Amino acid sequence: MKALLGDLVLADSPQEDLVSIEGNWYFPPSSVNADLLTPSATPYTCAWKGECQYFSVKNGDQLLQDRAFSYPTPYPASFDRVGMDYSNYVAFWKEVKVVE
Repeated sequence: MKALLGDLVLADSPQEDLVSIEGNWYFPPSSVNADLLTPSATPYTCAWKGECQYFSVKNGDQLLQDRAFSYPTPYPASFDRVGMDYSNYVAFWKEVKVVE
């Protein structure tokens, strides 16, 4: 599966390596093009996953605010709900499309 912003590939990984949480596909950290992501200061804490890290996506000269997110140190109790350790896995939204 690929996370695409237009023709720009932000992440690429076989579907069996991704995890689906609340309708979002989370990509393993090794499959994400980290050079295209910039950490954001936007704060958010999920009641059951923990503290979220947002990323802005670089698209040429444009920086799209908070289009990716991750849970660097999720609450350990959430691993049972998700079925695995998804620490640092990255999900995308808005203009970023996840396709097969």
